Amino acid sequence: MTPNATIEAVWRIEQPKLTARLARTLRDVGLAEEIAQDAFLLALERWPRDGIPRNPAAWLTQVARNRALDRLRRTTMIDGKHRELAIDLTELEREMPDIEAALDEDIDDDLLRLIFTACHPVLPAEQRAALALRLLGGLSTPEIARAFLVPEVTAAQRIVRAKRSLRDAAIPFETPRAQERRERLSAVLEVVYLIFNEGYVATAGPDWLRADLCGEALRLGRSMAALMPDQPEVQGLVSLMEFNASRFAGRTGGAGDPILLLDQDRGRWDWSLIRCALDGLNRAMLLTSAPGPYLLQAMIAACHARAVTAADTDWIAISAYYQALALTAPSPIVEINRAVAVGMAFGPAQGLAIVEALRDEPRLQDSHLLPTVRGDLLQKLGHQTEASAAFRHAAKLTGNDRERALLLARATGAADRDL
Repeated sequence: MTPNATIEAVWRIEQPKLTARLARTLRDVGLAEEIAQDAFLLALERWPRDGIPRNPAAWLTQVARNRALDRLRRTTMIDGKHRELAIDLTELEREMPDIEAALDEDIDDDLLRLIFTACHPVLPAEQRAALALRLLGGLSTPEIARAFLVPEVTAAQRIVRAKRSLRDAAIPFETPRAQERRERLSAVLEVVYLIFNEGYVATAGPDWLRADLCGEALRLGRSMAALMPDQPEVQGLVSLMEFNASRFAGRTGGAGDPILLLDQDRGRWDWSLIRCALDGLNRAMLLTSAPGPYLLQAMIAACHARAVTAADTDWIAISAYYQALALTAPSPIVEINRAVAVGMAFGPAQGLAIVEALRDEPRLQDSHLLPTVRGDLLQKLGHQTEASAAFRHAAKLTGNDRERALLLARATGAADRDL
């Protein structure tokens, strides 16, 4: 591994911890992230020349601490109003007299604070996702821009606005207490799952699957599970992502074209990852008698994982889980998925009835999901012309090139069967 590759690997591991440690003292996430970046840039300059330090984390922490002290002394001299930040330079100087001994002190609490701060509900979802990838994933602005297929300036603006909003709203750098933590945990999990889903089926662009983005979300989820082992929804989300990630090799063909779940070669699935997901699911289910939305989705994914062949899938159980999910976290997307499960368990006519009830749902008017499922159910009922029209409509609505090609192929296939 080259020095720069080693530095990048160390950075991905240490950056969240370093930023969290600085933010606790500075009480400013934006400033903490900026100083952590300064330490990384100095490492890029010196490590290739001087060699990798014996303890890279301690080196980065010492540099960041010194940079923070210099910055705060300079700021205090220039503008006395910064004393309102309540930063006690003497306290900061004393904080870590033995850097190596202090590296793991309260780091779990610091990371929790950073997670809850970066994913605060005061921020729009896209800003939370960008800030989480920056602060918790260590991704650069160009990487975040590529992740969401937006211009670099858009990604940069999201990050800047997120940090400004946190500062202007005076959001404290803290882990919320009991009730508030439960309320805000959903926002944190939403961000992680948003990142994963953007990789699992990219909303736009040439690729059907973005494994790199899914990997970042899975890493964030596993970190959260380690920090909050008593939270069933956190473990449920990790298991759900692991189940879905286990299918990566089977989800695309040699040319990168999509392969739908029922058509996948299950021998290509990652069964070690499935076993890991099942173990996590079992642990999560021991923590609660009332599964939440992520745990219920993990239970659905487990039904697919346990089926040796597509024909072995327990669709009756899956439809029951979707019914429970519709009661726990009702949404049009849940209803679409429930329609698929009901159609498989009890016949396409019953599934189509659910879909038809959703046709005027405003939140689905620009989504390709509803006409895609409608086309599939119509095709199974033998209504090939209507199915072809539905698939073509869905193809117009999707922004993903691979998915559009698949839908157009299905539209052609349905039309051919009607001849």
